[in-house]
Amino acid sequence: MTKKVTMQDIADRLNISKNSVSQALSGKPGVSEETRMLVQHTADEMGYAYSNSRNQKQVDKKELKNIALIASDFAFSLKSFFGEIYLSVEKEVRARGMNLFIEPIDRDSKENLALPSLLTNQEIDGILFLSHISTDYISNIINTGIPTVLIDHHSPYLMADSILTNNRFGAFMAVEHLIQLGHRDIAFVGDIEFSPSYQERFEGYLLAFKKYGLTPKEDFMFTNAKENQGDIHSFLDTLQDEPSAWFCVNDGLGFLGTSVLQQRGFKVPEDVSVCCFDNGQLSQISTPKITTMDIDLNYFGKKAVEQLCWRMENKDEPIHEILLPTKLIIRESTAERKE
Repeated sequence: MTKKVTMQDIADRLNISKNSVSQALSGKPGVSEETRMLVQHTADEMGYAYSNSRNQKQVDKKELKNIALIASDFAFSLKSFFGEIYLSVEKEVRARGMNLFIEPIDRDSKENLALPSLLTNQEIDGILFLSHISTDYISNIINTGIPTVLIDHHSPYLMADSILTNNRFGAFMAVEHLIQLGHRDIAFVGDIEFSPSYQERFEGYLLAFKKYGLTPKEDFMFTNAKENQGDIHSFLDTLQDEPSAWFCVNDGLGFLGTSVLQQRGFKVPEDVSVCCFDNGQLSQISTPKITTMDIDLNYFGKKAVEQLCWRMENKDEPIHEILLPTKLIIRESTAERKE
């Protein structure tokens, strides 16, 4: 005969007190929400029979929480950045005893404003939207009424919570680092139309110049830079003077910029310093390694799930925009300006 599972058995499995197990299963206060979900999940896994059918229904309802993570095909392909955020989202969702569904959006779906099939085929309780697709498409998702949190994207036309990098202050710190090294002719390299993040990093670049009473040169502001060597070469071909430092909006442009400068005979950082943003793999494998602004991508995902769980319980509260800090990591690609 199979032994009946008791609260003590669950407590022993989780190395917590029997009283904590009782509080978690009864819905009483005294334990964290994370512990409550862990106890409920373990109880079901071990086959524990709830004595109160009402509590059982409450547990079942909680365990049926379904979260959708939606992003473009392009965003899902950027494994070094969005891939890390996805993994942290998945880890946090599982830890909270919820189900995670992944939905990539292709170009046809975007252009036709077609809702993801999972929103009609599954009972989705909350949506995480990774990066941007288009304002119209995201609006179509938000209009379903399902609680939604945007990750690394926001817009004045999108009424949803957002988890964002503090791009302005991060870029300010990066450019300030270059200014403090004596650089005055600093190039900006990035496509500000591609993402609100890049526009905000451009604003941080300008803010640093203003703070130090400097005026950036128009010729040095490459604000429609695409991530390919041809664009970088073309930018250099248009310059009459040479910047002594570059600020690039991401690691891809930082890596390409460093490579093109070296191909043209410039030494980094002896002749020109390079600083970028994101602290991804490219900044770390570059020769020399590139000074960059670090983003805690694991915390990004955790904070997004935390905010979504709060939003599902507080649907009528005002919209929140949460800015996550960045950290300057100084490497070999920046040095004092030579006179």
